[in-house]
Amino acid sequence: MPYAAARVLLLTLSLPLLLAAGPATAGGWSAAPSGGGRPSFYAEGTPGASLRDTVWVTNRGTRPLTVRLSATGDGLRVVFAERALAVPARTRAEVPFTVTVPADAPPGDRSAEVVVRDAGGRESAVPLLIRVGGPALAALTVEHVTVRGDRITYELVNRGTTALVPRLAVHADGVLGAVLDRAPRTLPVRLAPGRRLELDEPWPDRPALDAVTVRLTVTAPGAARATGRASARFVPWDAAAGTAAGVLPAAVAAVAVRRHRRRTATVRAGTRGART
Repeated sequence: MPYAAARVLLLTLSLPLLLAAGPATAGGWSAAPSGGGRPSFYAEGTPGASLRDTVWVTNRGTRPLTVRLSATGDGLRVVFAERALAVPARTRAEVPFTVTVPADAPPGDRSAEVVVRDAGGRESAVPLLIRVGGPALAALTVEHVTVRGDRITYELVNRGTTALVPRLAVHADGVLGAVLDRAPRTLPVRLAPGRRLELDEPWPDRPALDAVTVRLTVTAPGAARATGRASARFVPWDAAAGTAAGVLPAAVAAVAVRRHRRRTATVRAGTRGART
């Protein structure tokens, strides 16, 4: 840990300075970014960077205070020099900490909170805001296109570093030409970086009998056009079953006739051989 050797500094202050250190909780203590005058922690860094700051825990009361420190939110790894400490009366403790930005974090803002809680369960939460730098990349793919009954299912994947609002166009060709052609339209979704979303497209008037190729085309601002395809065959199974029911007896009869003719021919051949 970057602050493994760091120690918590306890500074005895005058009462006026303590009162100016930040808003107190119901327990007569407060937590705030070091230096005073900052409503929240804020830092900027690139993916994989370790950022440092310090939190003040100010005890305005007349009795010692025991607190625990933690952090919550948005995939940021926060490590404190001390996770639990005792703060004497009328004293301020300074606790350094590091924030590690995930190596695969896309550019943009991330938020969390530094939470300080006393033994009675009262807590003070200070916002932690991190701006992740890096190039913005828009990349979108459409995958796993499948025709299932009267619906076309597919997956959209944001493979870039910025949030995307995709547009979708749907086209299908059958044996005799186009059977579906829907103009591009904006989908009611906002796809975060790295997110995969399964969607479906209704097709209530699909062909009853045809072999089709479905093509989905997706676009988004700044992203290259992406296309996904799937093939399907539509067969009216009731009619096919009726046809099969009529064909089967005829096929059985034909086989029986052929077998009878073969047996007859065999018997005749044997009779001629015996006469000779």
